[in-house]
Amino acid sequence: MFNSILSEVKEKVGIITLNRPDFNNTFNLEMAGELNDALTSMEENEDVNVVVINAKGKNFCTGIDVNYVDGKSMDEYLNWVRLMEKMNTTISSMGKPVIAAVNRIAVANGIGLVAACDLAIAGDDAKFGATAINVGLFCMGPAVPLYKSLGRKKTLELILTGEIIDANKALSIGLINRIVPAEDLMKETIKFAKKLAQKSPKAMQMGKKSFYQMEDLKFSDALELTNYHFATLCSTDEGLEGVRAFLEKREPKWK
Repeated sequence: MFNSILSEVKEKVGIITLNRPDFNNTFNLEMAGELNDALTSMEENEDVNVVVINAKGKNFCTGIDVNYVDGKSMDEYLNWVRLMEKMNTTISSMGKPVIAAVNRIAVANGIGLVAACDLAIAGDDAKFGATAINVGLFCMGPAVPLYKSLGRKKTLELILTGEIIDANKALSIGLINRIVPAEDLMKETIKFAKKLAQKSPKAMQMGKKSFYQMEDLKFSDALELTNYHFATLCSTDEGLEGVRAFLEKREPKWK
């Protein structure tokens, strides 16, 4: 049973809610484990086409619960931080798109989660930062999805300075996709998620997996891999249905 994570499904959209509002949704062992379990469950659920991650309370996520750092062994810290960052690889391995709905503050592991999600929509009062440097630590884990999203210079600026940026700055550097009025955050995010959920599930999932697989390949290898993926998609029932519906000027009927 989930405690630190809430999970529900509405009209093909799976909604995962970070549920430690009294702790600003900082990651502890329980929440990190439950988030990965919830993501895996959504990936396996045939009633879900798109996943949204949002947060209960006034802030999205303010990082890792550093109360764990109290003189433990290196191995204990390694197992701990691996679980804290597991969400990054979980999201990238999923076929279903994952959208972050960011309310207010997303810093440290919070900004890492935003960067790890495939898409991100933020309220107009949202703020972001890779702030661990300010408390004698460093956003090494969040730097990985940040680098993939922003590139070297912008990522280094964030992780070296610990600077807090607003939603407009986050949009301009490519950390988020859209800004909406804070009071409309979930309404607008669900509206956007439903638009994606109406697309061919097979095409969406095969396409996302293809993107992540080709991302780090050299140009010619990436093209050959995606050529194979596209040919595979064309040979599926959904690929054929989509083309037929287009040519017949009707709405497709996805399985």
